[in-house]
This record gives sequence, C-alpha cells and structure tokens, in this order.
Amino acid sequence: MRMLGVIGAVAALALVAPAAAENLGPEQARQFIAGKMFAFTCFDGSKGAGRIHSDGSVAGSIQLSGQGPVRHARLPINTIQVRSNAVCASIKGVPFEPCFNLDKTDEVSFRGSVSGMGFAYCDFRKHGNAILVSRAERPRSLRARLARATESAPQTTGRADIPVVEKVRTEPVKSEPLPELRKSTE
Repeated sequence: MRMLGVIGAVAALALVAPAAAENLGPEQARQFIAGKMFAFTCFDGSKGAGRIHSDGSVAGSIQLSGQGPVRHARLPINTIQVRSNAVCASIKGVPFEPCFNLDKTDEVSFRGSVSGMGFAYCDFRKHGNAILVSRAERPRSLRARLARATESAPQTTGRADIPVVEKVRTEPVKSEPLPELRKSTE
C-alpha cells in the first residue's frame, strides 16, 4: 500500500488547485506543465521534485510525509493522460483512474488536487534551470574545493625553504630467471 502512496504522490506532479487561482483546462495544463521540472509539497507533508514528460511519463523523487528515505520513481508513457475534459492518471495497481483539478496560482506555480477530494492536494513550483546552475557552481571534486580555499585564503609573506632534489643516476633493471618452485613433499 505504501508504494501506491508513492506512485500517487508522484502522479500528483500533474495536479494543482487553490480556490482563488486560475483553473487550467486540460490543454492549458499540458502546455504549462509538460517537460518542466517542479518541486512539490503536499497536504500530508510529502515533498519531492519531478517532471511530467509530453508523452505522459513521469520521473521524479518523493519523500513520504516529509521524513524517511527519498524514493526515486519512473512511471511509464501514458501514465498522465490529457483527455478532452480532464487530466487523469492511469496507474497500475490502483483500481480507479484519478482525475485532477489543476489551478495556476502564479506564473511558476500551480496546485493539483484529486477531483472530488479537494483536501488531497499538492502545491507545485517550477524550478527550471536554477537547480542546474546551483549544482554547476558547487565544486565537483576535492581538488576544486581546495583550489577555491587557497584562492580565498590570506596570503603569507614568509617563504618556506624547499630543499633542492638532485638528479641521481640509476642503473637499468636486469632480468634474471626465477628459481623453480617445487611442491613440498612433507
């Protein structure tokens, strides 16, 4: 049953709807949501991020009730279906196909609620490229982190004496046959 909750919450990526908001029709919802990255928080404390692709597939992550492990999920093509009068989800293992009320709250946000169950909603906020930019700015390795630290560290005027290493002539390695190894008879 817990997995159905995860799938239902991830499918909620296609939802949205507060009372004073602009109600989105199915085609408007598709244009506003499809292919874009959204972070979400739900009425029960669940949170995550994901994307609904134009083919109706869903990819994202969710943390149920806002605690415990973050779970990653992918739902197949046609999971989210834009019909002539509604946006619905077809999820294997769920005995009905929930449809959603989608309401645009501002230029980058919307609320999705299960039709007939207004208390069961998630608020979504578009993230766009801001996530990618913030990740690109973080150092990816210890070497990069150390380089940044030394750039910002105060410069010292003293110099350490570094010993000079002299070149030493080495002889080439000579190859000799190995002694034969015999099995012990004891």
